Amino acid sequence: MSKIRTRFAPSPTGFLHIGSLRTALFDYLLAKSMGGKLILRIEDTDQKRQVKGAEEKLFEILDWLGIKFDEGPHVGGKYGPYIQSQRLDIYKKYIQELLKKQKAYYCFCSPERLEKMRQEQAKHKLPPRYNRTCRDLSKTEIKKRIGYGEKYVIRQKMPLAGGVVVHDELRGDIKFNVGDLEDHVLIKSDGWPTYQFALVVDDHLMQISHVVRGEEWIPSFPKNILLYQAFGWQPPKFYHIPLTLNKGGGKLSKRHGDVAVEDYQAEGYLPEAIINFSVLLGWSPYVGASGDKTSQVKETLSLNEMMKLFKVEDIGTSPAVFEIEKLDYFNGYYIRQKSVDELVKLCMPFLQTNLKKTQKHPPASSRKASRAGKNTKTFIKNVVALEQERLKKLSEIGELTEFFFVDKLKYDTNLLICPPSPKRLRRVKKKMSKKEVKENLIQLQEQLEKIPRENWTNDSIKDAIITFIKAKQGKVGEFLWPMRVALTGRKASPGPFEVAEVLGRDESLNRIKQAINKL
Repeated sequence: MSKIRTRFAPSPTGFLHIGSLRTALFDYLLAKSMGGKLILRIEDTDQKRQVKGAEEKLFEILDWLGIKFDEGPHVGGKYGPYIQSQRLDIYKKYIQELLKKQKAYYCFCSPERLEKMRQEQAKHKLPPRYNRTCRDLSKTEIKKRIGYGEKYVIRQKMPLAGGVVVHDELRGDIKFNVGDLEDHVLIKSDGWPTYQFALVVDDHLMQISHVVRGEEWIPSFPKNILLYQAFGWQPPKFYHIPLTLNKGGGKLSKRHGDVAVEDYQAEGYLPEAIINFSVLLGWSPYVGASGDKTSQVKETLSLNEMMKLFKVEDIGTSPAVFEIEKLDYFNGYYIRQKSVDELVKLCMPFLQTNLKKTQKHPPASSRKASRAGKNTKTFIKNVVALEQERLKKLSEIGELTEFFFVDKLKYDTNLLICPPSPKRLRRVKKKMSKKEVKENLIQLQEQLEKIPRENWTNDSIKDAIITFIKAKQGKVGEFLWPMRVALTGRKASPGPFEVAEVLGRDESLNRIKQAINKL
């Protein structure tokens, strides 16, 4: 096969696994870096695991991630149908071909008989596998039993002796003893193909040239190759990529909440970050004049940049470790690359609770202007811009900015007089008295009231307050800490001058007055 054709073939089980996304990315990069095509195929032969609406959700999440397919159920193509449940007649045709070649056979063993056989094998500490009872039935007996309406499966007739060598493009040749291989089922008793049979038929008919899949499929690799040989077909090139493990060394699992791309989307991770993070789980891009492994490794990459740098031989064979801290790093990086206007749009779903707090109760007449101001595009934009540097994921914006939208802050008075970490502040006492804090806040209020509304900016506020503190030879932290708490009610927040600018003159002075009254 001269044309490069890769395929991403997920099962519609309800969510996109982070490991499956990595496979899709390697498929995409392999195809696009070599001028080939990427095909999407839905493998839904296991009807019991199918989830209603999963296909549509899969299309949506792949589109959100920006992974575009050249062929598939949602874009068409000349090798369809691209959904396996619509290809049953094709599988019936090709299983008959194997039966005629005597490379497959009918098996009439009941589930009860198979279970009894497995129990006997376990009793004698033998590996559980089918004992080939039906392998050599005569054509007459097969016809008779089918005529009686006996249920059957169709199994692959594996070699009885010798070995089979399979070639993985990342690992080289791998040898298997055929005596360890079971005559596995190709067609189930309900007439549906098994995964192993359908994928070989489909990959051949769709002219797939390169297959990227997880290393957990290596044990079934010889079965696939023997099936290609039984048909007389040329197999594609196989790349078995390493597993992605959690930090504890175990497999990623939905139970631990670390596998579904949709969940990360809901938490406010950006598609650029998810893609950048996922592709580096097992692949290292080298950049520089030489392009070899002595060159610099670049981490932050767009899909287009990945495509230019991708070399399939740079995929490693050691397990990759999923570190949420790394994903947070990438997400924070891409959040900071957004324009404020774009970031506001992305943050709006996560700001709705805060915005409702400004509308829950009709404001007093004296507060109407302030309350209305908190719903303006300008106010929201300023709030988001202030938090842009601190965000690791979009969902954090609600909690981080709640204090901007409430009318009355709720916090422990002791927070005003006792900073949680004195090292964070310059020349501040471990604990000040209420009297000292109250006096400092009163003086701050007097200085802030001198600043005209038109000059109410971060720089002007900072200049006025720092100049005042220095003039009276006070300690900066003993003024700025209670000012920060008075404005935010938080242990951690943006600087008090920045917050004051966003809140506005009236709201800032009102909050400092509320803090004074607390003392």
